[in-house]
Amino acid sequence: MTHSTPNNRQPQSKAKSRQMSPEKYARLKAEAKAPYRGLRKFIYVAFAASGFIGGLVFLAQLIAGREVATAFPNLALQVGIVALMIWLFRLEQRAERKP
Repeated sequence: MTHSTPNNRQPQSKAKSRQMSPEKYARLKAEAKAPYRGLRKFIYVAFAASGFIGGLVFLAQLIAGREVATAFPNLALQVGIVALMIWLFRLEQRAERKP
């Protein structure tokens, strides 16, 4: 078992060399203020892409004239999802730009 004595402590010059860079400190501070921002943005993009693909499928059904009664509400839902994800992504970007 070691005890913290003046002889066991590291010299001041080594402790200073272990300090983190200002860029890393700023990045960590931003992550502490808004945890998982990158993950949220990825989820918004993934859901928007999914909604876009679904919208294309339902739009193709409408153009083909197949099951119009069910395809139209589903298309509206997919468009709403894409719009919501774009709005949330923009909110994240604005919050990221604010100091």
